[in-house]
Amino acid sequence: MAASELYTKFARVWIPDPEEVWKSAELLKDYKPGDKVLLLHLEEGKDLEYQLDPKTKELPHLRNPDILVGENDLTALSYLHEPAVLHNLRVRFIDSKLIYTYCGIVLVAINPYEQLPIYGEDIINAYSGQNMGDMDPHIFAVAEEAYKQMARDERNQSIIVSGESGAGKTVSAKYAMRYFATVSGSASEANVEEKVLASNPIMESIGNAKTTRNDNSSRFGKYIEIGFDKRYRIIGANMRTYLLEKSRVVFQAEEERNYHIFYQLCASAKLPEFQMLRLGNADDFHYTKQGGSPVIEGVDDAKEMAHTRQACSLLGISESYQMGTFRILAGILHLGNVGFASRDSDSCTIPPKHEPLTIFCDLMGVDYEEMCHWLCHRKLATATETYIKPISKLQAINARDALAKHIYAKLFNWIVDHVNQALHSAVKQHSFIGVLDIYGFETFEINSFEQFCINYANEKLQQQFNMHVFKLEQEEYMKEQIPWTLIDFYDNQPCINLIESKMGILDLLDEECKMPKGTDDTWAQKLYNTHLNKCALFEKPRLSNKAFIIQHFADKVEYQCEGFLEKNKDTVFEEQIKVLKSSKFKMLPELFQDDEKAISPTSATSSGRTPLTRVPVKPTKGRPGQMAKEHKKTVGHQFRNSLHLLMETLNATTPHYVRCIKPNDFKFPFTFDEKRAVQQLRACGVLETIRISAAGFPSRWTYQEFFSRYRVLMKQKDVLGDRKQTCKNVLEKLILDKDKYQFGKTKIFFRAGQVAYLEKLRADKLRAACIRIQKTIRGWLLRKKYLRMQKAAITVQRYVRGYQARCYATFLRRTKAATTVQKYWRMYVVRRRYKVRRAATVVLQSYLRGYLARNRYRKILREHKAVIIQKRVRGWLARKHYKRSMRAVIYLQCCFRRMMAKRELKKLKIEARSVERYKKLHIGMENKIMQLQRKVDEQNKDYKCLMEKLTNLEGAYNSETEKLRSDLERLQLSEEEAKIATGRVLSLQEEIAKLRKDLEQTRSEKKSIEERADRYKQETEQLVSNLKEENTLLKQEKEILNHRIVEQAKEMTETMEKKLVEETKQLELDLNDERLRYQNLLNEFSRLEERYDDLKEEMTLIVNVPKPGHRRTDSTHSSNESEYTFSSEIAETEDIPPRTEEPSERKVPLDMSLFLKLQKRVTELEQEKQAMQDELDRKEEQALRSKAKEEERPQMRGAELEYESLKRQELESENKKLKNELNELRKSLSEKSAPEVTAPGAPAYRVLMEQLTSVSEELDVRKEEVLILRSQLVSQKEAIQPKNTMTDSTILLEDVQKMKDKGEIAQAYIGLKETNRLLESQLQSQKRSHESEAEALRGEIQSLKEENNRQQQLLAQNLQLPPEARIEASLQHEITRLTNENLDLMEQLEKQDKTVRKLKKQLKVFAKKIGELEVGQMENISPGQIIDEPIRPVNIPRKEKDFQGMLEYKKEDEQKLVKNLILELKPRGVAVNLIPGLPAYILFMCVRHADYLNDDQKVRSLLTSTINSIKKVLKKRGDDFETVSFWLSNTCRFLHCLKQYSGEEGFMKHNTSRQNEHCLTNFDLAEYRQVLSDLAIQIYQQLVRVLENILQPMIVSGMLEHETIQGVSGVKPTGLRKRTSSIADEGTYTLDSILRQLNSFHSVMCQHGMDPELIKQVVKQMFYIVGAVTLNNLLLRKDMCSWSKGMQIRYNVSQLEEWLRDKNLMNSGAKETLEPLIQAAQLLQVKKKADDDAEAICSMCSALTTAQIVKVLNLYTPVNEFEERVSISFIRTIQLRLRDRKDSPQLLMDAKHIFPVTFPFNPSSLALETIQIPASLGLGFISRV
Repeated sequence: MAASELYTKFARVWIPDPEEVWKSAELLKDYKPGDKVLLLHLEEGKDLEYQLDPKTKELPHLRNPDILVGENDLTALSYLHEPAVLHNLRVRFIDSKLIYTYCGIVLVAINPYEQLPIYGEDIINAYSGQNMGDMDPHIFAVAEEAYKQMARDERNQSIIVSGESGAGKTVSAKYAMRYFATVSGSASEANVEEKVLASNPIMESIGNAKTTRNDNSSRFGKYIEIGFDKRYRIIGANMRTYLLEKSRVVFQAEEERNYHIFYQLCASAKLPEFQMLRLGNADDFHYTKQGGSPVIEGVDDAKEMAHTRQACSLLGISESYQMGTFRILAGILHLGNVGFASRDSDSCTIPPKHEPLTIFCDLMGVDYEEMCHWLCHRKLATATETYIKPISKLQAINARDALAKHIYAKLFNWIVDHVNQALHSAVKQHSFIGVLDIYGFETFEINSFEQFCINYANEKLQQQFNMHVFKLEQEEYMKEQIPWTLIDFYDNQPCINLIESKMGILDLLDEECKMPKGTDDTWAQKLYNTHLNKCALFEKPRLSNKAFIIQHFADKVEYQCEGFLEKNKDTVFEEQIKVLKSSKFKMLPELFQDDEKAISPTSATSSGRTPLTRVPVKPTKGRPGQMAKEHKKTVGHQFRNSLHLLMETLNATTPHYVRCIKPNDFKFPFTFDEKRAVQQLRACGVLETIRISAAGFPSRWTYQEFFSRYRVLMKQKDVLGDRKQTCKNVLEKLILDKDKYQFGKTKIFFRAGQVAYLEKLRADKLRAACIRIQKTIRGWLLRKKYLRMQKAAITVQRYVRGYQARCYATFLRRTKAATTVQKYWRMYVVRRRYKVRRAATVVLQSYLRGYLARNRYRKILREHKAVIIQKRVRGWLARKHYKRSMRAVIYLQCCFRRMMAKRELKKLKIEARSVERYKKLHIGMENKIMQLQRKVDEQNKDYKCLMEKLTNLEGAYNSETEKLRSDLERLQLSEEEAKIATGRVLSLQEEIAKLRKDLEQTRSEKKSIEERADRYKQETEQLVSNLKEENTLLKQEKEILNHRIVEQAKEMTETMEKKLVEETKQLELDLNDERLRYQNLLNEFSRLEERYDDLKEEMTLIVNVPKPGHRRTDSTHSSNESEYTFSSEIAETEDIPPRTEEPSERKVPLDMSLFLKLQKRVTELEQEKQAMQDELDRKEEQALRSKAKEEERPQMRGAELEYESLKRQELESENKKLKNELNELRKSLSEKSAPEVTAPGAPAYRVLMEQLTSVSEELDVRKEEVLILRSQLVSQKEAIQPKNTMTDSTILLEDVQKMKDKGEIAQAYIGLKETNRLLESQLQSQKRSHESEAEALRGEIQSLKEENNRQQQLLAQNLQLPPEARIEASLQHEITRLTNENLDLMEQLEKQDKTVRKLKKQLKVFAKKIGELEVGQMENISPGQIIDEPIRPVNIPRKEKDFQGMLEYKKEDEQKLVKNLILELKPRGVAVNLIPGLPAYILFMCVRHADYLNDDQKVRSLLTSTINSIKKVLKKRGDDFETVSFWLSNTCRFLHCLKQYSGEEGFMKHNTSRQNEHCLTNFDLAEYRQVLSDLAIQIYQQLVRVLENILQPMIVSGMLEHETIQGVSGVKPTGLRKRTSSIADEGTYTLDSILRQLNSFHSVMCQHGMDPELIKQVVKQMFYIVGAVTLNNLLLRKDMCSWSKGMQIRYNVSQLEEWLRDKNLMNSGAKETLEPLIQAAQLLQVKKKADDDAEAICSMCSALTTAQIVKVLNLYTPVNEFEERVSISFIRTIQLRLRDRKDSPQLLMDAKHIFPVTFPFNPSSLALETIQIPASLGLGFISRV
């Protein structure tokens, strides 16, 4: 398709980036052909103009759709290129925490640098038996694929694990070997798989070391062949090693360590057995302290040493050899501390008695002086002479280090040899799986000889890998018959030729090593001269003449030539080796035995290893030439040979590839460095695989899957009946370029990018459909919402307006009413208030006026009285004052007048003396006199008036005086009274004063009290307020405390309840654990018991079966039929003719056993005879005693004597017969002359069987005759003899004597006649019944004819109908017929029940009447009448026996009983036709009879035989669910019967009185109950295993893969590893298959009468298996973790719950076992974005562990683009919220877990005496008692 169709706006692409390698971007506009720049938008928000390459004009790589990101297989990606691969790996590793990814046939494993819970035994079991594409990528899936291909194709397999140091190669190889060891097991009891795994710690200790990149880096390559036998069980292993890094023994870089074993030795130096090694701290030795990092964090070297020693012991390396190994290793450490002192520039010396060398020599058992000498000297040999030359200090140090490396290498090879010997098996190896753990491509700043060899090996492996991938691709195309062209892939053969061909790098290196003066520089020049400018893959650095560059498949690598020759030679001085060979320490010379042998590639293969070092010591003249020739082999030559051998092995096997990737160089967990990852992907060939796949047709779909996925792109008219043609037609329309796809036989092949294009079309179509659906739905919803809102608004308006109107009318009415009410009420209120006020006013006025009037009256009265008093007092006072004033005035006047007169006189005297004065004075005298005269006159008049007034006043005064006198007298009296009152007043005043004082004091006190009271009141109020506040606070606190107390009480209650529940649960769990432990022990015991029986049978077969007749059978067949061939039993040997062709020795044991049984039978017969004789004697004695008593008392006799005599005669006759038979038997036994006589079919045997048969038949006949005769004789004798009273009913002895001659014969004759008549009447009745039955049969024949005609008519009608209607009609007719038959049968059953009840009632009534009549007749009949009347023949019916619920059998019939009832019983017939648990009831009734007889031996024998027989049946038919269910039900019923009838009160509560009478009386079978309980547990566990095996193949397909709801799940594109299709094909299990199987299980258990509680436990176990297997597969399958799959699972679970409801099993606990699966399905469907979602998930997923929740979230994969992935932050939020949850770290559920089973007591209401034994069981030899 055109680029313009793909590079459109919003298309996402990858562009190169120097930091992130590849960066994602989005196109901002469509690309048009010819554009030189692309406008891109980066994810970080920047815009970029991306320049296209003007030469190539290559567009950037397109990104895959999001739904393809995170795929399990990289080849499923539509766009296959480097950025897509890198991004997919990073998303899986970082986001989903998935370390494994498929890339076609390659498994890419990224080291997480963290322990993950994905390697447990539960994971191994989950991957076992699964197809490689059905589960998520895993190392176990690769191992399972290799194991299955080995078994299926019978071809050896190889797993090639490669990668850088620290990438996890060793761990991956270890897990692969652990898988083989766990899945296959060993073929013997030697635990070979444990030995294979035990080799790992040994090889890790001596071959692994800490590097800067890895704490446990393998410093050697190894190829382990795990051998299997024909049944594909591990029988042994073999290991080959490659290129051990010996230089690490003597030198370690910074932050690195030497090999682990040295540090383990130093850490264990203080152990007593290591004292002789004289070790110390690792820092004390030169060879262990150079790296400066002697300790690895988290590793205890002492514990690792213990593990290493334990592994050595497990592999059979003896303690002496272990100590010898440690001794050599300690010697190497001490050798490294040997120091040299320079004597001069060309020589050196070792200090005398140098302690490290002394210790080294002591440990190695060599001479000190000799070793000291050869460490400082070397021997030079020429053609004629030999020289000893001193060496310099540097040369001595190098020689010491070379010796140490050589010793370690030899020790390493020696250990590998011993490990191989321990893993070697004597059994012939049928096939093997090889695990190659080899170094990956390496490139460092300085690359030397080791990197060259490593990269050379990787070139070879890459070539093999490319060829294999190419081969698989072409095979697939040819298989599908599609046209293909040769795919061009990178062929690295030129590079390999450059290295290994003639005149190649290795060849030139070996040639230079042979040169006497060869150096690294000369070798480099030869390389330049030979290959420079001649080979495109060889280059010379510009700035160096001592290096060269090789263009490898992964990258260019520059190698430094320095050290190549020395490392290739690997020189060690011969003299030093000779000193070691002469050691007294025996183990040391063993290490160097290889030096004396010729070593070739063939010999290397025979020992399973390749020697990696060479000792180029100059040989002496006496050495053969072969040795000298051998020493010329270099390390490179040996490595090339071993590599060729490895390639031959790999090419002969089917390879499986595991590429380990190191995500970062800092060992950070789950940290992804894109640069480092890309380097390794390029180096390990993953990208080459992608390139090869992309060059062809990487995407492959089956036609059905393509149709299911892209059905949405088809129109209805495009869909044809032929899916293949439909897909062709659609593809031709969708993809116009026919070269982009090819049609195969079963698949469609697409080129890269086409699936993405189809996905784009599909997404666009779905998006358009979604938009249209959304548009329509939203429009419909909005219209519906609008109409609903409009209707609601109108309705609301109508109701609101009506409500408002009603409210307004009510308001008006209320307003008017209120106004009227207010008017009258206000009037009334005002009037009432006025009246009240008026009345109050009037009253107040009256009172006030009266008060005022009274006050005024009192005032007037007081004023009047006061006026009178005042008048009198004032008058008296006025008069008194007047008189006093008058007297004073008169006196004053007199005095004044006298004075005036004296003055006048004096004046006058003077005037007299002066006339003028007198004249002047007399001028106014006349006037004055006149005035005075007038005044006198006026005064006279006044005087007269006053005199009159005075007279009047005197009269008034006199009257008044009179009055006053009376008043005075009265006042005097009053005064006296007043005086008295005054005294009293004074006293009162004193009292008042006192009272006032007291009052004042009281007032002061009151005041102080009031003040104090006020103060107290205030204080009290303050206190009260404070107290109120405090009270409020206390109330609040109290409320808070009460609330807290309530909460705490609730919490405590809840806590206690929780604790109680938890403790109860814990106790239940403990009880269940104990039960489970006990039941597991029982299971293990039964397994060991079976194993013991198998071994015993095998031993018997080995001893007894002759070799010529031996025929090998399959192990399963032999194990199933080992114990259950019943040839030794008489019942079967009767029908088996003797084989004459077999040797006679085979017959002797059989004849002897039969002879012993016959002897035993004879003994039993003799015992029976003796018992009968004793019984006879005892009866005779009793008869004699009774005869004596009857002679004393002649009136007392009875019918019992006659019965005893008859029985005695019967016993005597039987005794005689038995004697005769015994004599005949003895004769036949004594006459036998050969063992064949007693064989089945022999005369003696036949005689015995015939006699036994005849005796038993005759005995039965005789018993019946005797019983009939006895009953007739007794009844007739009783009728003839006279009887006086009811108590005197016995027959006299004399009458008996009379009857013994003639009368007895006559009566016997009459009795026989009556018997004949009885038989004739019975014959007539049988004839009549036969005729009636014949009539009934004729009627049935007629009805059947009519039914047949009707069926023929229906059939003719159905044939005219179409096929579908025909089926429905036939089903309807069949249902109708069965319904009618059921109704008829039910009616017949009801009729029979009614008839039985009616007959029982009649029988009771008749029995009662007969009893009454017989009593009345006997009372009324006189003795004379009895004698005279003739005897009338009587019909004598046989009386029904009263059975006791017991079954009697003979002891010799026990085996026959067990055989018929257990061994040969068919459960199906018993379950359908008979009552449930019938065998258990029969066995218990037999036990009851043995208990009744008090025969403990019989009880023990029967119970033991029963248990063993049940075990035999289950072992023989243990894989049949019906058989196991049947015997589980019967074993439980037998156990319940033993409990119910044990006599213990706890088990007798539900018994009837009759059942209580049937309880065991003599034996306590509690121990046997425990044995039966254990047997029931074993049967239950076997039942669980059977149903698990049946359900296991159905669960994953039915619960996960099958689409129950069609169209919900979408099929995603898959890669090379095809998954099992979810489309239901023929033979595919569905949910209906599971439900049908569950129905089958349930119906079988119900038919067998299994206890309901036990059925619930079985159902619970079944549902647990379904839930556990489904959840485990869900957790291991990324493609199943989607929203749609969650819906499918929930629907399937709902169907299972519906099944439980239909069967009334919801309370069985089965639903709870599905809770983890339900929660996982809910987790797939819930929203997973916000914190609230996280909280909801944490609370919802209570039954899931944290690991399971996180795993599901990590695996969640969108199927469509509309779904979103779960973000990392959300997963971290979940982890934070769940960090405090204490749950199991285990990821998977234990699908093999079996819940502990209990057997609740379930008594039976069935009465034992009513049980009938059907003839079909063949138990005629037992009789009811």
